[in-house]
Amino acid sequence: MDIRRILVACTILATALVTLAAGPAVAVAAPVPDSMASLGDSITRGFNACGFYVDCTSRSWSTGSYSSVNSHYTRIRAVNSGLSANNDAKTGAKVADLAGQADKAVAQGVDYVTILIGANDACTSSESSMTSVADFETRFRAGMDRLRTGLPDALVFVASVPDIKRLWEVGKGSSSARSAWSLFGICQSMLAKPTSTADADVARRDRVRQRVADFNQVLARVCGEHPACKYDGGAVFGYPFALSQISTWDYFHPNTTGQRVLAEVTYAAGYGW
Repeated sequence: MDIRRILVACTILATALVTLAAGPAVAVAAPVPDSMASLGDSITRGFNACGFYVDCTSRSWSTGSYSSVNSHYTRIRAVNSGLSANNDAKTGAKVADLAGQADKAVAQGVDYVTILIGANDACTSSESSMTSVADFETRFRAGMDRLRTGLPDALVFVASVPDIKRLWEVGKGSSSARSAWSLFGICQSMLAKPTSTADADVARRDRVRQRVADFNQVLARVCGEHPACKYDGGAVFGYPFALSQISTWDYFHPNTTGQRVLAEVTYAAGYGW
């Protein structure tokens, strides 16, 4: 058994003992990773953060190297300069793609994995085409099982799905945002008829937001079944992002500032290296 496996085992054991025993919790530092991989969708690819409809992986909140973003990668490198990173996310990915991405991380033999997935399962062409909660759980569980089996010593961080209703709230008053949403058919399950106050549209937006909340409950529950997994506690979902943090190319994806904030929020909810 190598030193990393011993450290991970100690972390898991200490967590279990704290849960069972009365009295104050004693923090046990997680081992600093030597390698990492990011799984997810266009947000993790840094899509539209540096140009028109292109991936900008250097500005990813997770594995990006752009200094002003200060990603998980750059923060951990300040502790371990030998850290290597792989961005295995894919623009347009849904939770159904997670297991395949997990296989890549397994093949890379990484020590730390970040996951941000689910926005595209709720942001679809219509409300009826959203991923069901049951299917979301089946697919997410499959991805987590691949990681647990293939990378038993790796630490996993799971970010909550952003509150896409917040996007509607901050962007509905912008003619540029409304035009982009309509022209590119962006997240029509939530963003169709953005200025409508009709009961049917109000109810639709609430149902889509609830689907995201339900996805996040799945993320929390399944992650909680894996001792080496940490969920962000809803930090991303609860963050009140501003329109100024959204790319003006599509008024949907985080811009460089948005990626920086995402890195800050998620790292603070993570392992604290």
